[in-house]
Amino acid sequence: MAQPTLHTPRLTLVPLAEEHLDLEIELDADPEVMRYLGGRAHSRAEVEQSHRRRLAAARKVPGLGFWAGFAEDGFVGWWILQPPHGPDQPEVDGEADLGYRLLRSRWRRGYAGEGARELIRYGFTEAGLDRIFAQTLAGNTASRATMTAVGLSFVRAFHSGGQDEVEYEITRTSWQRGAPASP
Repeated sequence: MAQPTLHTPRLTLVPLAEEHLDLEIELDADPEVMRYLGGRAHSRAEVEQSHRRRLAAARKVPGLGFWAGFAEDGFVGWWILQPPHGPDQPEVDGEADLGYRLLRSRWRRGYAGEGARELIRYGFTEAGLDRIFAQTLAGNTASRATMTAVGLSFVRAFHSGGQDEVEYEITRTSWQRGAPASP
């Protein structure tokens, strides 16, 4: 199954592609956007390397990967629903890592949650996932609030890479119990 284009009332989420590189560079060049992701702006070379990894993630499990999000007036940011990876994310079939990164000018407008809700819906209804989780630094209160607002529940606090982090999750069963009615 190929990664589809997804739609919400205000967003179009398209599979990340080569033509999105300059948008990613703009996004990752803002030190405030990167505050909880290394604490500094990333260079073009660093973003190019990240872009290659993001594109490769979409090839790992069909239907999962990164999406570039656009509103009527342009680029908003990107969203991710990818297989677990890394020391704190063992690979488990039927699970995926949810994430989002938005331009600072798009913060506090509900876009992060809107895109995340659509990926959760897609993950459970079309991609066949059983569990979706998200991780962030413990001090990232805005991201934690978004995770809670879209239905994820706190699972654990842990220490990784010298940082205090947290993990939230939602299972297919809990999502089905609280899923909104179809329009």
